[in-house]
Amino acid sequence: MSEKRRTSRGSSSRSDRVPSASVRLTARDVAASLGVSISTVSRAFTENAVISEETRRMVLEEASRMGYTPDVLARSMITRRTRIAGIAVADITNPFYPEVLARLTRRLHEAGMQSMVFFADPGRNVDDAIPTLLQYKPDVALILAATLSSETTAACKRAGTPVLLFNRNVQDAQVESVTCDNLDAGRMVAEVLLGAGHRRLAFIQGLSDTSTNRDRLEGFQQGARAAGAAEPTVEAAGGFTYEGGYAALKRLMDGLNPPDAVFCANDIVALGALDAARRELGLQVPQDLSVIGFDDISMAAWPSYDLTTVRQPVNAMIQLTVEKIQALLSKDDQVPEQVFLPGRLIRRSSARLEER
Repeated sequence: MSEKRRTSRGSSSRSDRVPSASVRLTARDVAASLGVSISTVSRAFTENAVISEETRRMVLEEASRMGYTPDVLARSMITRRTRIAGIAVADITNPFYPEVLARLTRRLHEAGMQSMVFFADPGRNVDDAIPTLLQYKPDVALILAATLSSETTAACKRAGTPVLLFNRNVQDAQVESVTCDNLDAGRMVAEVLLGAGHRRLAFIQGLSDTSTNRDRLEGFQQGARAAGAAEPTVEAAGGFTYEGGYAALKRLMDGLNPPDAVFCANDIVALGALDAARRELGLQVPQDLSVIGFDDISMAAWPSYDLTTVRQPVNAMIQLTVEKIQALLSKDDQVPEQVFLPGRLIRRSSARLEER
């Protein structure tokens, strides 16, 4: 051992050894300080490793005193696992996704994984963010609130990084996905509105090329056709935004056949539509117009909105996502599966759902 190392660690009792800020400590230093093997130190930092609790506690206390933390990336070169979930997300301005992201990252941490979040422009695919994500060798790439091209999916596969879509699905794509059953939810909303006597339905869409928007609209249209009702009017909000919903509702009500019920692509769009109806157009909600959203964000339950909406089964979606990640990491060959979980209609005062 060099003189410099002896000086940095001291030469008397263990309690007197203070690491130098200029020296990067290693597991070897902790092992030498305790008189144990390097593998013992490694096991102390490894979940479920075979080691006595007394030895683990001794190692962790000494490591903390010395200021040592394990090098996760170096360990990953040996284990070939980083325990990192790379999350690519867009549309973070939608309150639904920060809520989901907080729950998802917490659940991943409980499962022994760390999260790295990469942001893409709202409404765009995440292709530009994926090369940077792959540099960190994540065990899995989670795509949240964004779309992924087939070329980028192939790049992830070549890198050995499995892909899982959360709240998105890609038709015919060979990737895992977990999402709310948006198609069935759209049908349910149409059936409930028509059953309550509404006859002039409209849908305010966010971004037409997203799977969530597409499936909610298609289900809504299917529900209307099945009941023999007129085809719902479709109005574009230009994005999943409050401002877009506000402007779209004004255009709908200025048309030749204004609706008596509006289903919105998400809650933020619906909140904009509600404010336009009440504050600018002077409509009584739900007497003159029923408004239904999708997601059930926290704001939807505020008394000033009291929005009827479709609640996504977020906790169940997150739990299934974590289980799928664990399955992906434990199996070499697995047939990709797209799972759709049912949404639930939350009845509040913004929609008339009883036939009059």
